Amino acid sequence: MTSKYKLLAALVFCSTILINCRQPQTANAPANDPSASAVATVWPEIKKENRPWTRWWWMGSAVDEKNIDRLLGEYSRAGLGGVEIAPIYGAIGHESRYIEFLSPTWMNILDFTVKKAGDYGMGVDMTQGTGWPFGGPQVKPEYAASKLIIQKYSLPGGQSLPELITVNEEKQQELGPVLQAVMAYGDKGEILNITDKVSPAGKLNWTPKTGNWQIYAAFNGKTRQMVKRAAPGGVGYTLDHLNPGAVTAYLNRFSSVFGDKNFGVRAFYNDSYEVYGADWTPSFLEEFRKRRGYDLRPYLRELLSKEKTETIARLKADYRETMSEMVLENFTQPWTNWAHQRNSLTKNQAHGSPGNLLDLYAAVDIPECETFGSSYFPIPGLRRDSADIRNVDPDPIMLKFASSGAHASGKNLVSSETFTWLGEHFKTSFSQCKPELEQVFLSGVNHVFYHGVTYSPEDVAWPGWLFYASLNLTPANSLWPHFRGLNDYIARTQSVLQAGQPDNELAVYWPVYDFWQQAKGREQLITVHAIDEWLHPTPFYKQVKSLMTTGYSLDFISDKMLAAAQVTNGSIRTSANGPAHKVILVPQANYMPLATFENILKLANNGATVIIEKLPTDVPGWHDLTARRQKLKQLTNALVFTEAGNGLKRLKTGQGQLLLTPDVARALAAVKLDRESLTDTGLKFIRREIPEGKYYYLVNHTAKAIDTQVPLNTGAASVVIMDPQSGRAGTTAATKTGTKTTVRVQLQSGEAIILRTSNAPAAGVSAWQYLDNALPLQEVKGNWALHFTQGGPTLPADQQLKNLVSWTELPDKKAENFSGSGEYTIAFNLPAKKVGEYILDLGKVNESARVWLNGQEVGILWSIPFRARVGAYLKSGKNTLKVEVVNLMANRIRYMDQQKLEWRRYHEINFVNINYKPFDASVWKPMPSGLIGPVTLTGYRTQNE
Repeated sequence: MTSKYKLLAALVFCSTILINCRQPQTANAPANDPSASAVATVWPEIKKENRPWTRWWWMGSAVDEKNIDRLLGEYSRAGLGGVEIAPIYGAIGHESRYIEFLSPTWMNILDFTVKKAGDYGMGVDMTQGTGWPFGGPQVKPEYAASKLIIQKYSLPGGQSLPELITVNEEKQQELGPVLQAVMAYGDKGEILNITDKVSPAGKLNWTPKTGNWQIYAAFNGKTRQMVKRAAPGGVGYTLDHLNPGAVTAYLNRFSSVFGDKNFGVRAFYNDSYEVYGADWTPSFLEEFRKRRGYDLRPYLRELLSKEKTETIARLKADYRETMSEMVLENFTQPWTNWAHQRNSLTKNQAHGSPGNLLDLYAAVDIPECETFGSSYFPIPGLRRDSADIRNVDPDPIMLKFASSGAHASGKNLVSSETFTWLGEHFKTSFSQCKPELEQVFLSGVNHVFYHGVTYSPEDVAWPGWLFYASLNLTPANSLWPHFRGLNDYIARTQSVLQAGQPDNELAVYWPVYDFWQQAKGREQLITVHAIDEWLHPTPFYKQVKSLMTTGYSLDFISDKMLAAAQVTNGSIRTSANGPAHKVILVPQANYMPLATFENILKLANNGATVIIEKLPTDVPGWHDLTARRQKLKQLTNALVFTEAGNGLKRLKTGQGQLLLTPDVARALAAVKLDRESLTDTGLKFIRREIPEGKYYYLVNHTAKAIDTQVPLNTGAASVVIMDPQSGRAGTTAATKTGTKTTVRVQLQSGEAIILRTSNAPAAGVSAWQYLDNALPLQEVKGNWALHFTQGGPTLPADQQLKNLVSWTELPDKKAENFSGSGEYTIAFNLPAKKVGEYILDLGKVNESARVWLNGQEVGILWSIPFRARVGAYLKSGKNTLKVEVVNLMANRIRYMDQQKLEWRRYHEINFVNINYKPFDASVWKPMPSGLIGPVTLTGYRTQNE
């Protein structure tokens, strides 16, 4: 893109966007619409945290003040609330612009960025490193990610070991592997520690008298993993997260440049763990003995074994629990403390690590989950290319680990790395983004981060610099002029989802020991990509999925959270600032620590209601196994339940109760904990509790429109309907019956709505207008004038169309290669305006539309269904409709690859397709583009007509 074109695009874009940082844009409400006045009194004030933020890749940190100012201005006008700086590898040919990470020049540009972002009402986070995972030049070999190396030797009795006990792998020698233990195993069951018999040079000075012996030598080696996608100044080994000395050394580099200040950085960020094979640390043997109560060295043989025995599974459960504790205590907590000392926050993706995700998420200020790939939604017209389907779809239950960690620890913000590989480069529409985004909201996320936007200087030709695994939501994207529509929807929704407190009645125990206690493998990373192994097959997952589908709201809790929980008047809190839960649910668990079961019984005695699907029958781990098993058996045998009918057993204990049954739904009904039966309609929901009532966020991801009365589990004096797509709001008639309220909901497939219930009347808010008694549909047809306004490679010729078709089918072949904007104009006659409200339906749109009617802007219709209320804009007689449509970048990229025009030259991974193969768009078929229709008007009588 030329500088001249970019300047023109910016001027056109700026002239059509009004910025209002204090309240949401009312997209389809004209100035004379009385519902517009309701917005200020209904919607929460929009703040920068309500708006979506984005990861902002600095390629090679080749940034300058002029372009930072320009880009932040564009981001602000598009409705972004903040950026997360992520330095990565650079573009080839621009090395002279690179800035070393954390150099004085880099820190000066960070300072400028933070101040300029503040001028635009935006915030700044930064990755505490370059690329991922944490690592860099300050990570010397002794602090690099470690791995356990075990070598085996055979030694007959009466002989000396001829070879030296040293690491055989040549590449390990330069990193200084350290011998930690040497164990001898005799053929008669003998186990000897002969570590002290090995000389510094590796000579074993020990000769067995008889028998055949297996010698196991354990070394602390190094994974040799380097930082992935590192930026200049960030190249180096990956950090040993289990080693407190390594973490201190890593953070010291930042202390030396930040001092005791934060330079205006709101939060320091840590990407998903992705440290591979790092299953050890120099102090592991000592830490294991202190934490688990026994010496691991005699069990080196079992630790290495691939046999699937109970003993091996128990040893590995202890090993994994130790790793989990060390990640939490030696990395996550010290890192968060470092940020707090500088009045900053931490934002962390715990997934991918070997730790208990709930505890790791709870230990930071902003837990962050991640969506990777696309999901299936039966919304009519929603495209999902077969090439976009990954090995597993994003799972809302996986996402809830982050929100549960936040809720349990009393943190309000839950973020998400959103839209990572949602689709192939340049082919992802806003319509595909919306339901994926809504699924994230329904999981408890309320602080979306796009993945993402790449910094690109003005003098780099279109499409500018791009990151290899991104949605590429940059100003060069042909969808950018309509980006504000999506961002305003997110801002409105997040203003509600950040209000008050989460309102989830169930706290569901996650039995992590069932995952840890398995003989397979050694290190077990809990990753997004392996949920088919560690999550989906479990009784926990099946129970949670059933409860959520049925209409229950819930959070997950860990053993650590149960230990910290308190009960007040029957309500359970896992932290002082956390929300209250009404019931603890313990799903079927094969292994439960004795302390956890004791804590559950204590909570019940203190007034909690606890539902147990099945009493635990065993404890995890190896140490003192017999005594712990006996104690567990004593505890369970002492529980005397009485039959309560329908397969339910009850035990009153202290101020609370235990209910034992495999039928959890029946137990919940018995304790009068009602589900939200609105889910019977197919609607999905999430609730927030506010002082005056509740918010319900409802989404229709079914294939059909829903128009029905839905019951809410709250008694409300008033209900206000809030449309996050348009910003409209209005009161509705609601029927209150005791603690229930019934309200009518109208939602097309793909739409969302917010209900604000209150214990007081809704003053100063006009009535919500339902759409009833439809008049015959009228198609808008005739002569359409199509004028291409901006984009490339070149603007196609103007067209006169009797029938709407894709740009790729126009006689001007330039249109097949075109990505950009085109304006459709048509005059049509409305003989008489018979009713007060009309719906304009654009039919099929590829990919987003901005609508004007009789010179007044209706709004941006950026997602399926492409509909808007237009009654206030219509008039009897002649009407003029203008529709600006933007398409995808795909056709222009296809043209560039067919013409072999160079546009991607980067260091490191360069630019790959969704399957991590070399990118080539030349073989693509053209993507449909433009307004396809049919365009229709339908009149509806409102309540007053």
